[in-house]
Amino acid sequence: MTNPLTPQQEASLIAAIRQAEVRTSGEIRVHLENQCPTPEPLDRAAQVFAQLNMQHTAQRNGVLFYVAWDSRQFAVIGDAGINAAVPDDFWESTKEIVLDHFRLNKFVVGLEKGIQLVGEQLQRYFPYDATTDQNELDDSISFGDSAPRK
Repeated sequence: MTNPLTPQQEASLIAAIRQAEVRTSGEIRVHLENQCPTPEPLDRAAQVFAQLNMQHTAQRNGVLFYVAWDSRQFAVIGDAGINAAVPDDFWESTKEIVLDHFRLNKFVVGLEKGIQLVGEQLQRYFPYDATTDQNELDDSISFGDSAPRK
């Protein structure tokens, strides 16, 4: 996949992920690809989540932002630990906030806002513990397949 982000936009998203993760043991990833190969982007997000081994965090608190850039599809998915903790409407309301920005062609701002909201929930339910926490997943954005871009 050709990266649709400028180097500055990519750095901004990674910085947003790192900022959100500073206050929590939770893990956040962003995955971009051109086309969603499944009818539902949430199904594809679940596949990518598994390919990126996001289910292997100690507290099952990983969150994936999935974007099919050319087909303009988006999903956000969390692992079992965070799913059990957040309010029932959290994922849908977060998705709508991100999509509101996407509709204005503010893709990076939308993702940053979503990352911030997820970070706040992760902090609430999975606060950072300096003695036990470590960065369990790569903060880089992955592209087109399960391999992070170097």
